[in-house]
Amino acid sequence: MRIYLFCIALLVSGVQQGASAEVFEKTLANGLKVIVKEDHRAPVVVQQVWYKAGSMDEITGKTGVAHALEHMMFKGTRLVPAGEFSRLIAAAGGRENAFTSDDYTAYFQQLDKTKLPLAMKLESDRMHNLNLSDKEFSKEIKVVMEERRMRTDDDAHALLQEKMMSVVYEEHPYRHPVIGWMNDLEHLTVNDVKDWYKRWYAPNNATLVIAGDIDHDKVFALAERYYGHIPKHIEPSRRNYIEPPQIGIKRMVVKAPAELPLLVMAYHAPNVVDPLRDWQPYALEMLAGVLSGNDAARLNKHLVREQRVASDVSAGYDATSRGPALFTLEATPSEGKTATDVEAALRREIALIVNDGVSEQELSRVKAQVMAAEVYKLDSVFYQAMQIGQMESIGLGQKAIPLMLDKLQAVTAEQVRDVAKMLLKDDNLTVAVLDPQPLSGKPRRQTGDSSHVR
Repeated sequence: MRIYLFCIALLVSGVQQGASAEVFEKTLANGLKVIVKEDHRAPVVVQQVWYKAGSMDEITGKTGVAHALEHMMFKGTRLVPAGEFSRLIAAAGGRENAFTSDDYTAYFQQLDKTKLPLAMKLESDRMHNLNLSDKEFSKEIKVVMEERRMRTDDDAHALLQEKMMSVVYEEHPYRHPVIGWMNDLEHLTVNDVKDWYKRWYAPNNATLVIAGDIDHDKVFALAERYYGHIPKHIEPSRRNYIEPPQIGIKRMVVKAPAELPLLVMAYHAPNVVDPLRDWQPYALEMLAGVLSGNDAARLNKHLVREQRVASDVSAGYDATSRGPALFTLEATPSEGKTATDVEAALRREIALIVNDGVSEQELSRVKAQVMAAEVYKLDSVFYQAMQIGQMESIGLGQKAIPLMLDKLQAVTAEQVRDVAKMLLKDDNLTVAVLDPQPLSGKPRRQTGDSSHVR
């Protein structure tokens, strides 16, 4: 016990120093927030631009527009022809890409530190000079639709996740997929993308994060040079969605071609809103670690190795988001076992936590693992920038990072038990089952009937 606590103290100290040291902020006159994280271990730099607009800001009938614009951001500006952005970054020895989520959209480049002016010139240009032609959009929306077919429609697990989210949430836009519903994609127009670009892509709705072997004063000067002249926009209003309380268990089955069945139990859970005063999100993160944080954790030990009711099992939770969170349990039934068997086994594990709690030794081990993971993540300059950008984009701010690590450290065994008792109950629960159908005309492996779920 003393060894664990001593290790945690050292890890927390190291994480706090790495997370907070050499971080500098400045907000330009046009509202662009610039955050610099100096890390001089290697002559590389990462530039990331985060826009506080994701799929949750879309309206019904226009889903997928945020992701469609992400694709169009690589189709050229008045100064840089289509394809030239990527070619110039590659010629400089760098890599670049982008991603869209429920909460935000981000664009990044990683390259030699001497090439930062090039990356800034290119990224700032497409912040306000993007070419959005009907011809390019007509071609690119077909690429997006094919991406949806490959990554969702033809992927049983992704399809289950999408269908489950549409059932879990009644009103919150998290019920819509980031990539968009196919019918919406078929009816999107270039004007929809233009409207999204004009509405959300502005310096006062963005955060510029630079991390690596750079000097913050020089970065601020470069940011002023390349981004400072871009005019700010009137900030659009955002609707504050409040998901109504669930009033009973929800169950669903998705039939799709797959090798094996899958069970997902998703519980409504809080996200971090006030990093200082909240406690449930930190207890939930520890609970996820107790259940599946390592090979010796409870779910793997009990369900996979001892009971052999599942071949794979995990618990998941993410406390950092703009909207409500979920605590999930996911399992693949073993040969001869059904989704019913696995659900019963998972319920027994929850009951054990609620009735008997967790030991101090068990909790200390999970804390050490969580903190160690944070230490290892700091080895990546890219991850350091990602962490800052995400925290800024969801409204918590990068200064909350060390505070949240302190709060994780302070979680008690009693809090872990209490949060399981308060939140892991049927009125918060949606149970989703993948009922595997034959693959390519071949009969699937028989694993028992899961049609009990309605």
